[in-house]
Amino acid sequence: SEAQDFGVAPTDKLRPSDKTHGPTPSKIPGGLVVTTGALQKMLSDRQSGLVVLDVYGAQQMLPNAVHAMPASQGGSFNDETQKGYGQFLQQITGGDKNRPIVTYCAGVQCWLSYNAALRAIKLGYSNVLWYRGGLEAWTQAGLPTTSAQQQGGNDGRGQDGRGQDQDGGGQGQGQQRNSNQVGQRSG
Repeated sequence: SEAQDFGVAPTDKLRPSDKTHGPTPSKIPGGLVVTTGALQKMLSDRQSGLVVLDVYGAQQMLPNAVHAMPASQGGSFNDETQKGYGQFLQQITGGDKNRPIVTYCAGVQCWLSYNAALRAIKLGYSNVLWYRGGLEAWTQAGLPTTSAQQQGGNDGRGQDGRGQDQDGGGQGQGQQRNSNQVGQRSG
């Protein structure tokens, strides 16, 4: 379940790129953990200005998500990845540091979106939401996805990523689950 607590302490340090698979914390310093139900509501609100960043790179993506895979890397908050991500976020948010940004990857055993969320927080974005449940929780709830090829988008370095993706499959199938919990702020 997306709310499962593995007893892993939240950290404000990037997870090394070779250690991004494993149990994740249930909170993120300086950010908010968002649940499937809450994210679904935000996505249906056209006025929210929500930016959804896919840092996983699967064939299926959340609706309106944009590729930002490089942002998931380990490293440091003053490396080239951070500089490129800063420029990318500046473009995609129109320079609005209060604009809500959601990062997601595979699920609760994936640190990639945690890294991307931490990087955004360190860049001064004040409304960073980590979708811990990720693609796994989204499809288990029976919610729609789009194929990465249809979505196109950006790779997080300011270059258009259209046409780079493999052929995507069909709609995500899953069982309907009630997940109307609201995220909890930590830090």
